[in-house]
Amino acid sequence: MKKPAEESKEKKEEKTETIEEIEDNEEGKKEKKKKEIEAVVNIYTSFNNTIVHVTDMAGKTIAKVTGGMVTKHGRLKANPTIAMFIAKRISEIIKDLGIKSLYVRIRAKTRNPAPGPGANSIIKSLSREGYKILNILDTTRFPRGGPKKKGGRRGRRP
Repeated sequence: MKKPAEESKEKKEEKTETIEEIEDNEEGKKEKKKKEIEAVVNIYTSFNNTIVHVTDMAGKTIAKVTGGMVTKHGRLKANPTIAMFIAKRISEIIKDLGIKSLYVRIRAKTRNPAPGPGANSIIKSLSREGYKILNILDTTRFPRGGPKKKGGRRGRRP
């Protein structure tokens, strides 16, 4: 007669075998399913600079690349071409960590109606690199009232 502990071990072994059989693909090789890790890509684009900050879902920094880290010319920091190089650097960093899917948050300078020229090219480059973009969100700040503008009641006069 078998002990109850031995019976439970045999049952566990049977369960693992059935799971392994399901994971077998057509060629008979076993593959482990990799868990897809998600990250948040925060893109700040003004007409003077482009900053990309990648965080995990909890908000811890994974990578941060700016236009000044890629080019030495100040006038080119907001260029779409430089933004492509920024995206390339970001993808090299996060590829090692196993990140496959991204949430994108674009932010322009406060009160600006549109983001700078680098935002679209960064998203396009990341999608070309093979990352799955789950969501694109515009987080540009805009004032609701706020402090009184300077100039007095009758406005600024020459």
